[in-house]
Amino acid sequence: MSKKIYIDFSYLIMLAATFGAVIVLGAFVAPVIFNSDAILVDMVMDHYNAGIIMGEIFHRFSYWIYFLAVLVIVYEAAWYKMGQRDSIVFASSIVVIFSSLMFSGVYAPRILAMQALGVEATQSDTFENIHMASEIDFKILALALLVLFVRRLMLLRRT
Repeated sequence: MSKKIYIDFSYLIMLAATFGAVIVLGAFVAPVIFNSDAILVDMVMDHYNAGIIMGEIFHRFSYWIYFLAVLVIVYEAAWYKMGQRDSIVFASSIVVIFSSLMFSGVYAPRILAMQALGVEATQSDTFENIHMASEIDFKILALALLVLFVRRLMLLRRT
């Protein structure tokens, strides 16, 4: 097997792993953290402290997201330079890059900064709007990752 197949396979694994992480964080981790009062015994964690924990999880995940954005830029630019252009791959990779950077560079830091101001800041309309936008961005990221993964898999199968 050529070295290229290992690079392609590694890229697909990274996309799939990130998609899985986005789904796990959004569908499993967040609901458990924010509904911990139903799970914990003799201990109650308020919504603010649950948000602090979730914020730290997303802050750490942001490093992975930055890495993924760079990986997508490098990999897709190499394919583009080789003349293998596909409009679906191009569009989905642009969405992955921008939604990754928006989540990691804008939403997560702003949410953490507002949490650092205290409970009152997290109960404001501004915080709710930023939080809702970050949730939408995270869902867009998941969809774009899935589209990019499937399309790349289809194109690799052809070659």
